[in-house]
Amino acid sequence: MKLIIVESPTKAKTLSRFLGPDFTVKSSMGHIRDLPKSNKDAVDIAAGFVPRYQILKEKQRVIGELREAVKKADEVILAPDPDREGEAIAWHLKETIGLKNPKRSVFHEITQRAVSEALAHPRTIDEKLVSAQEARRVLDRLFGYDLSGLIWKKVRYGLSAGRVQSPALRILMEREREIRAFVPEKFWVVSANLKTTKGVSFTATCVEEPKTGEEAEAIVKAARAGAWSVKDVEESQQNRAARPPFTTSTLQQTASTRLGFSPARTMRLAQKLYEAGQITYMRTDSVHLAEEAQKNFIAVIKKEFGDNYVSPQQYITKSKSAQEAHEAIRPTDGAVRACGSNADEKKLYALIRARALASQMSDARVARAKIIANVSNAAIPDFSANGSRVIFDGWLKADPDAKGVDVELPKTAKGAALTLMEANSEPKETQPPNRYTEAGLVKELEKRDIGRPSTYASILKTLGDRGYVEKQNRTLLPTATGDVVSSFIEENFGDYISDTFTAEMENELDEIAEGKREYVKTLKEFYTPFTAAVKSKSKIPKITSMGDAPKEFPCPICGGLMEYKLSRTGRFMSCKRFPECLGARKEDGVEIAPPKETGESCPECKAGQLIEREGRFGRFIACGNYPKCKYIKKDPAEEAKTKTGVACPVCKKGELVERRGKFGPFYSCSNYPDCKHAIKAKPTGRLCTLCGALMMEGTKTIPERCSNKQCSMHNPLKHKTAPVPKPEEHLV
Repeated sequence: MKLIIVESPTKAKTLSRFLGPDFTVKSSMGHIRDLPKSNKDAVDIAAGFVPRYQILKEKQRVIGELREAVKKADEVILAPDPDREGEAIAWHLKETIGLKNPKRSVFHEITQRAVSEALAHPRTIDEKLVSAQEARRVLDRLFGYDLSGLIWKKVRYGLSAGRVQSPALRILMEREREIRAFVPEKFWVVSANLKTTKGVSFTATCVEEPKTGEEAEAIVKAARAGAWSVKDVEESQQNRAARPPFTTSTLQQTASTRLGFSPARTMRLAQKLYEAGQITYMRTDSVHLAEEAQKNFIAVIKKEFGDNYVSPQQYITKSKSAQEAHEAIRPTDGAVRACGSNADEKKLYALIRARALASQMSDARVARAKIIANVSNAAIPDFSANGSRVIFDGWLKADPDAKGVDVELPKTAKGAALTLMEANSEPKETQPPNRYTEAGLVKELEKRDIGRPSTYASILKTLGDRGYVEKQNRTLLPTATGDVVSSFIEENFGDYISDTFTAEMENELDEIAEGKREYVKTLKEFYTPFTAAVKSKSKIPKITSMGDAPKEFPCPICGGLMEYKLSRTGRFMSCKRFPECLGARKEDGVEIAPPKETGESCPECKAGQLIEREGRFGRFIACGNYPKCKYIKKDPAEEAKTKTGVACPVCKKGELVERRGKFGPFYSCSNYPDCKHAIKAKPTGRLCTLCGALMMEGTKTIPERCSNKQCSMHNPLKHKTAPVPKPEEHLV
């Protein structure tokens, strides 16, 4: 019996559908080892930046099951995803389970042909790829922990920095400062609604923008008084070539622009489609199409659109970092028009299919026209109207949403008379640069060679999770917290978050994967000057003020001046005489009741006094020695309501209790922060028969489901082979 180990249960189920009885497919449920949370224990710098991995507590059962399966197998094949991350998972499996000579197989699509080909040509684990992934992980840990520790001391407890996260935040803040410094200028737009002799109307705009209302009105007056005619007509034909099939970056950008999906959401959906065998691997910088795939698409195009729409193309990958997969993102079978287990997956699949088919189709031909009109014997500027129309749709037949909005102009000729229907002027102001959207930031990061496409989704998610950025409609708005953190890092560690440094570091990590650089030398060249820079800033003063508050908001206690400060929830106003005066207001000026001593000592640290203060969810009593002590006094009656009576399956010491988080209620171990096990719905007390995780309350359709997101019982309706759980099946 041959044992194949992959990282995802969905991927395992897809493989099991077409592999014969000689194969057993098991899942590791993702990573099985990681660095410990404490930086002190995570990396042995003196020994040559050796990472000290720990087995994840929740993976003990999985590892035990894999070890038992290995004993029964004649051959073990490791088949996680075909990138650095997948190579690292394969290596961790080898080291943890104790595999002697495991085979490594990679496939970029989960189809019978691709998998059979990969299994027929296995290789050994690529130690260079593993080393590159390890270097990236260690580098990110050292950068983040050392710099975050300094920010905790100098700005505010709980903040963080990151090797790629911080440059991304800097880009957002640079644009925000441009917007703040922008001084708008007034101008006027003069437009004329004109009609041809055949009765077809169109709108033309004055080619010059008046700077004053008087100038604008003079043009409008002359426009209304004179006779109009066509001064000139300019026409041309242009070919619009199709774009290459999707890479990770272009998929994230297009899905954001057209579907409104965040990069993280796009990648989750693409992962599901890949694991179900419907698209190729979704982490790639390549625009190449396999010859067999190209033939498949051409046959589909001929059948659906006709021979005149076919134009085979092979695109050249320009990215220097194209080291992940060797093909673009495409359907595994172009003839399949719809795929996906839900509406979002179907939308993303349709987008991927349209782009892949369009890439092998003829150019679209577009007629562009410009009508220049003027008023006879009037000393005013010309008016012009621009438009276009599609002569031959070509690849737009497969991807019509890529066309955009066309303004179709009427047929007319030079010298033809026009009738003015209406002329008017509209005051406007020059606009500041637009804030970045998620798609725009992804494009900018790629342009500057900061990070890698496979990391963009997690970077944007981290910025939001840390409270550094808020999403308003589709734009990314830096918060007050993001502003102060970025300003601090830019002022004190500007070299380490510059475009040049970040891009060069990415290239060095790529060179480790290629065997051109040494792991220890690369990390030492970074860490020696970096740690010295962090230590050199240890004596800089703590940032206590973010500037003066408006004078119309005096201190509610002493009536004195106030200043802005930073709290965990954002900016607030504090009396300048703090701590002598405890007056405070919210950012909008609403008074905050001052903290009040209760006269009780903290039962946890014994050093602090309990203080009643204002929080996000109202008044509460906590230790005044925060953040050293995080004790919060609980109302016995309220605390009783939060208890579930279900023991924590991870630490075995606490029980799961209801808590309130950023996204609503959730359930976590009462032994927090020593144990951080948490689930998103109320536990039932039973364990999943498939993976051993806690079962939790579900919906009317699925009354009970597994709390482990990697398990097929988490959402049985998405996995037709998994039965909908019944309570009696999960009694322990």
